Amino acid sequence: MAIIRVDKITDYTGQEVTIQGWVYNRTDKGKLVFLLVRDGSGFVQCVAFKGDLEEALFDHLVRLPQESSVIITGAVRADKRAPGIPGGYEIGVKSVEIVQEAAEDYPMALKEHGVDFALDHRHLWIRMPSQWAILRVRATIISAMREWLDGNGFINMDTPILTPAACEGTTTLFETEYFDEGKAYLAQSGQLYNEANIMAFGKVYCFGPTFRAEKSKTRRHLTEFWMLEPEMAFCDLDQMMEVEEQMVTHIVKRVLRDRQPELKSLGRDTSTLEKIEPPFPRISYDDAVKMIDEMREKTDDPEQKELLKIEWGMDFGSPHETELTSHFEKPVFVYGYPTQVKAFYMEPWPGRPEVCKSVDLLAPEGYGEIIGGSERMADYNLLLQRIHEHGLPEEAFKWYLELRKYGSVPHSGFGMGVERTVAWLCGIEHIRETIPFPRTIKRVYP
Repeated sequence: MAIIRVDKITDYTGQEVTIQGWVYNRTDKGKLVFLLVRDGSGFVQCVAFKGDLEEALFDHLVRLPQESSVIITGAVRADKRAPGIPGGYEIGVKSVEIVQEAAEDYPMALKEHGVDFALDHRHLWIRMPSQWAILRVRATIISAMREWLDGNGFINMDTPILTPAACEGTTTLFETEYFDEGKAYLAQSGQLYNEANIMAFGKVYCFGPTFRAEKSKTRRHLTEFWMLEPEMAFCDLDQMMEVEEQMVTHIVKRVLRDRQPELKSLGRDTSTLEKIEPPFPRISYDDAVKMIDEMREKTDDPEQKELLKIEWGMDFGSPHETELTSHFEKPVFVYGYPTQVKAFYMEPWPGRPEVCKSVDLLAPEGYGEIIGGSERMADYNLLLQRIHEHGLPEEAFKWYLELRKYGSVPHSGFGMGVERTVAWLCGIEHIRETIPFPRTIKRVYP
């Protein structure tokens, strides 16, 4: 008997198969018991008829608790009415082996639960169809990221999680004692190490957890998140933007190809995603500020007017990004941010030292920044000056400075946040649902 995955059920119409999984829901109607069973790859309805099973087993199924683990054998048949993911197919039950009968007091029973309760039981919440679907999309996004980079000449290089100094900002570090070496910090980024790697390999990327000790409570922030960071030698800002739009387009197309059932179960309108094609619009920070200011002038909502206040030199907040992207159907590049709101290592704009060669990619539909990148400083003396201006310890950056002494070249790179990308492609409100076990300033359990 073939043991199959539910997501492959369409290949087995009319055949007898076995599935192994857990009972997500149960409904009994006299001589019929409907079991909605999940196996990790999908959800399928299994229909048990009293006449086909021993009486004791059928009576047991009528009382079987949610999340009991089972092995079910039966014939696959198409039925458009059958619920499930992908749906439209069901199994007529011939035999059932109950591997374990779950306890009756399952905390995540099929009813409304508050967010805090659900997060306290995140280890169980991920079994529910919505959370399962989101995390399946996440896995495909990660696979597509690597697929595009591996197929376009990039090499994966793992960078340290423990670092001797800050990369993005000294106020957002998680600190720890490191034996006799003094203090070390959880990495904010692998970028600086990848700048060393490109001098050996040309085009590289790292992918892993990054940590920011920002006391932020917004729906877009986590204290631990996963970031993809490509870095490229002999690459300027424009070339880097081309890489970003090609890779993002590939990711979107891969999700649309492989995760339609999951997106449908989430109620995601995919028509907007189907429009994602290069090239993406590009606007300068200067023009973006003007656009936001014009939008602010047009609104009659006092609260919105306050939220959209902007002056040249300010970084954009969520309201600014949301308003700006509402005018575009595709992700939009905003380039040339003020030097004062960006990291120390960004190349100055020619003739405008107050502006740096930086760019953010903002997702449409109000999802904001999903990628931040820049052309990096290639000049030793200018980089040393910036390190001093930012009050950073020169000794900790000695190795980084040496990269500008021995064969320095123009180079660029970016960081892409996995969780924000998942939120955008799934069309969900809060980033905490885009990672199996979210870490926020108020949560480190479970």
